[in-house]
Amino acid sequence: MMRAWLLSVIFTLSAAGGSNPLAAQSQAAYIIEIEGVISPATADYFSRSLEQAIEADAAFMLVRLDTPGGLDLSMREMIKQIIASPVPVVTYVTPGGARAASAGTYLLYASHVAAMTPATNLGAATPVQMSPGFAPADDKSPPPETGQDKKQEADSEPANDGDAMTRKVVNDAVAYIKGLAELRGRNAEWAEKAVREAQSLTAEAALADNVIDIVATNQRDLIQQLNGKKVKVLGNETTLETDAVTLTEILPDWRNKVLEIITNPNIAYILMMIGIYGLIFEFANPGSIVPGTIGSICLLLALFSFQILPINYAGLALILLGIALMVAEAFQPSFGVLGLGGVAAFVAGSVMLIDTELPGYGVNMGIIAGVTVSTVAFFLMALGMVLRNRDHPIVSGQEEMIGAVCVADEHFSERGKVLVHGERWTAVTRTPLKKGDKAVVKALEGLTLEVEALAKDGEAI
Repeated sequence: MMRAWLLSVIFTLSAAGGSNPLAAQSQAAYIIEIEGVISPATADYFSRSLEQAIEADAAFMLVRLDTPGGLDLSMREMIKQIIASPVPVVTYVTPGGARAASAGTYLLYASHVAAMTPATNLGAATPVQMSPGFAPADDKSPPPETGQDKKQEADSEPANDGDAMTRKVVNDAVAYIKGLAELRGRNAEWAEKAVREAQSLTAEAALADNVIDIVATNQRDLIQQLNGKKVKVLGNETTLETDAVTLTEILPDWRNKVLEIITNPNIAYILMMIGIYGLIFEFANPGSIVPGTIGSICLLLALFSFQILPINYAGLALILLGIALMVAEAFQPSFGVLGLGGVAAFVAGSVMLIDTELPGYGVNMGIIAGVTVSTVAFFLMALGMVLRNRDHPIVSGQEEMIGAVCVADEHFSERGKVLVHGERWTAVTRTPLKKGDKAVVKALEGLTLEVEALAKDGEAI
């Protein structure tokens, strides 16, 4: 009887647990903060945090966002992960005064829930690097009515290659953000204007135009508004339960911090210069070890950074050419022609190195000026040393032996031993020499000296 009662209780509890799948669901939620330019380091931080939320079966991941934009590749990598995530991603533009411009707008559109704090804004999603070729917003030419009209207009325009490339980039960006809008049921028409006309919206206007889902005064208000909200995750509708949710903040680890440092264009530029100069010093002084070791490490770090940064390879080639010309000037003086050409190529390459107009992604002009002045000063010093050494007598090698005075170490008439610079050499002579007689070296063939006897007054006999 007792056994039957226990089995009945166990069965009842099991049935109750199985009938409420949300009871077994984790009520943890993870928070990350993205502030500043969207970069490879940002994408890595986001990816690792989302993986952690997925492994913990979190209720959702909250992204606090404040960005002026960022790199297209990093943004698209993050969006792919959001779309494929089984954990809802809530993007919240905060605090007041923050923005989700350019790449941030795409991230908002891709998120399962888009929220903003009052006094924030989003928009201006035009690709920055192509902005000089865009038509102005107040262009008086009427916009096309339909996609067919647009196609006919594009086909009829005798635009140059730059305009064609601009249209390609803009149309690609429009199709991308409209696809995200359709996926999340948001305003696709305004999304297109954000790309084509660089339009922006405040938080309240964005909510009224169905661009975002929530306007929350603070994080607590956001959590309350999320409670009971239905979102589609991987095509399935899910209801967020936030009453008993536990918030855990994920901070960037050392790997993210190191990646953020070395992918800074200014740091990458300095690492490249240290690497190049370290290798130059090592090649000039073989066996130094320290310059070559440090230079190799710095150059490899710089190349890793350039791999994931928008690098203009023509600029990189100009930098290398400029350094090569300055090195050539130091070893083969050309009255400044090579040196001045090297400086010009170096400066032009440094300015062109980072191929984007994104804020924070250019090499600082002060750093370029400092490195250029230091480089010119170094090679001027090297050139001065070369010119001074031209007037110095030769102190080593075969040439230094010619004209040296030696002393006969034994009596000999044709072939014998002489002492020169404290060393005992085999010598040949046309005049007999006695031990202690002085002679001058006239030629060197292999390890044999040809000497000529000196008279007591120092003249050759």
